[in-house]
Amino acid sequence: QVQVVESGGGLVRPGGSLRLSCSASGRAVGIRPMGWFRQAPGKEREFVAAHSSLGTGTYYADSVKGRFTISMDNDKHTVYLQMTSLKADDTAVYYCNLMDKFGSRVALYDTWGQGTQVTVSP
Repeated sequence: QVQVVESGGGLVRPGGSLRLSCSASGRAVGIRPMGWFRQAPGKEREFVAAHSSLGTGTYYADSVKGRFTISMDNDKHTVYLQMTSLKADDTAVYYCNLMDKFGSRVALYDTWGQGTQVTVSP
């Protein structure tokens, strides 16, 4: 399993920016890709972005492409999500997890951390 701690969420106005962080530990950390997911009220959790643990490859959901940037500090087993041009639709609890494989939108584990709340509101 993996243990994660997400942080960096908050309240921001439309058009603003936030940087999320996720520290991970446990099996497969540093081997499997790491990704961000989010869950808005009343909606299912959805994939946001992922980063290879073995290189620099990244991929994104269409809804955030060009606005969000995922990066990783592999030595610290930490993944970041830089969010810019935030919209009300980005309001959600953001979670991180390992990915089952690079290019996938599926998390490796079905257990989740507490997440970090991002609220975009005037």
